[in-house]
Amino acid sequence: MKKVLFATTALIATAGMAAAEVKISGYGRFGLDYNEANKTVVGRSDTNITSRFRLTFDASTETDGGVTVGGRIRAQAENRDGGQGAATFSSPQFHVAYGGLRVNVGNIWGAIDSAPGLYLNTTSVGTGIDGMGFNSLAIKGAGFDTFTSAGAGVGGIEAIYSAGGFTGHISFSQQNGGAVAGSADGLQRTAIMLNYSFGDYFVTGAYQSADNGRTITKGGVAGVEADDDLMFFAAGADFGQFGATLQYAQTEEADSVTLAGEAEIGAASTLIGWVNSTDIDNTVTVGQTVTDGTAFGINYEYDLGGGVTFVAGYVQTAAATNENSVQAGLHFSF
Repeated sequence: MKKVLFATTALIATAGMAAAEVKISGYGRFGLDYNEANKTVVGRSDTNITSRFRLTFDASTETDGGVTVGGRIRAQAENRDGGQGAATFSSPQFHVAYGGLRVNVGNIWGAIDSAPGLYLNTTSVGTGIDGMGFNSLAIKGAGFDTFTSAGAGVGGIEAIYSAGGFTGHISFSQQNGGAVAGSADGLQRTAIMLNYSFGDYFVTGAYQSADNGRTITKGGVAGVEADDDLMFFAAGADFGQFGATLQYAQTEEADSVTLAGEAEIGAASTLIGWVNSTDIDNTVTVGQTVTDGTAFGINYEYDLGGGVTFVAGYVQTAAATNENSVQAGLHFSF
């Protein structure tokens, strides 16, 4: 399903200056969430409202030489599991772009998070209204950089180059937080992603190396970086009314495979089903955060027109208790 983002555009121009473009876009979503996992949380109902309202502000201008310079910030507020989330503003992302090259600084997107095939082709890029835990992701047990609406973000730099069907993306981030004054021993991540699209097919490969992050004990060795040696591969195809994506990821904690299939039903409905199989590394004895087993889910969307979509989703997790979640609600974009 292809989703159109409608943007309100204001053009501001003064004598002697290049025209500046300001765009405001965003979305809202709201619905009901039933989650069996909440039964084990004291004071929390298993059925709650889930909602989010997001505004994205983009501004850019162009030099006399044709170089685009711009920035982005985001504001959002949400409610999950019966708790009202505070309204937050993101830190800014700045960019410089020319031709097929774009460089982002600050609250970067991240090479891993930008990999085609990592997320589902849905309004939440997961299952249901709010992603429902994003159990469909093949990456398990490792963090990676992503643009965040909450606070400072990761603080990094990245370069994206596109030409024809090829896209290359490399990113680096550094978070302060070291114990020694003037040191740079906060979490650092370096990642690269390569994608090639040809006709209705694509293939993607990505890799991440990290330092000074969360550690685990693996194979009797303490201090192994959980975010290090993350590998991700994906391939997908669009067969007109049908589509499919296969993704594989390997982290320090687990190997994981996800197969997702998509079908357009009539002119307005889309059905996506996925299954994920995760095999944990049994030599991880301290710090293991990944559950071994199989999870699956199904997502249904009906386009009501005007940027409004009805969304319903079901997920069964890989937890030993095979916890079930169900969501239904509306998503609208503007």
